[in-house]
Amino acid sequence: MIALKDSYPLTAEQYLELESTSSVKHEYIDGKIYAMAGTTDSHNTIAVNLTTLIRSHLRGTNCRIYFADIKARLEQKNRFYYPDLLVTCNPKDRETPTYKRFPKLIIEVLSDSTEAFDRGAKFSDYQTLDSLEEYVLINSKTQQVEIYRRKDSPWWQYQNYTLASPNLTLESIQLDLTLEQIYEDVERPPTPEEPEAQPE
Repeated sequence: MIALKDSYPLTAEQYLELESTSSVKHEYIDGKIYAMAGTTDSHNTIAVNLTTLIRSHLRGTNCRIYFADIKARLEQKNRFYYPDLLVTCNPKDRETPTYKRFPKLIIEVLSDSTEAFDRGAKFSDYQTLDSLEEYVLINSKTQQVEIYRRKDSPWWQYQNYTLASPNLTLESIQLDLTLEQIYEDVERPPTPEEPEAQPE
């Protein structure tokens, strides 16, 4: 994220009004706004795969999945973030069409520019959401999924899934997944000893 040089302290209401007409998405941190960087093919493919799998699983329930353009509002920290995916089952979230206050699951697909923030300050901020049960980090360069599950507050249980342990469950929504499903159609970059294939 890049802070706007000419930004000034904004109220949450001013931010929402500005964002409603902006061609660029911004996250909001205690009065300041930060332009968001674009994503990659792998990032988008992973997010679409998960959206499809979760949407199918939630069909017929009171839960909803939101992808990319819906904000999470963190009132205790005076923040608005754009998670890659969030799931909410709280009917109060139907009242706010551009942001949600009660997500139970948040998923972030990691990139070079956001990984440190997603792992650190952003996760710390997300923990102020009493509704949040699971925080998931998806590696976009290698097949690895990390899940933090809220246990006895303030403790979070950590689990790491790789090709050695490819089966996982999103416990917050009772959905069993495999790494193969999550990374379907994701192009794997060549390793240093593996030259990139040349077109014929």
